[in-house]
Amino acid sequence: MSKDVGGVIHERGYVYNFHFHLVWVTKYRYEAFTTPKLVTEMADILTKIARLNEVTIEQMEVMPDHIHLLLSFKPKYAPTNVV
Repeated sequence: MSKDVGGVIHERGYVYNFHFHLVWVTKYRYEAFTTPKLVTEMADILTKIARLNEVTIEQMEVMPDHIHLLLSFKPKYAPTNVV
């Protein structure tokens, strides 16, 4: 896999530049990620899961009551399956 200057990813047989913005919110907006340790653990878990499933996390921000993820993945995967 190679990346262009414009962010285009060239794969065997196809080219793509697909980004998906995902926001996860805790139930009732409960502030679950209140310490640096919890934020780091959640980031590590999400990074490990993404790596195992061929998903690239372009950007991630863990807030006390929600998480923002900017994801990139191959077009052969449906966004609903990635989530």
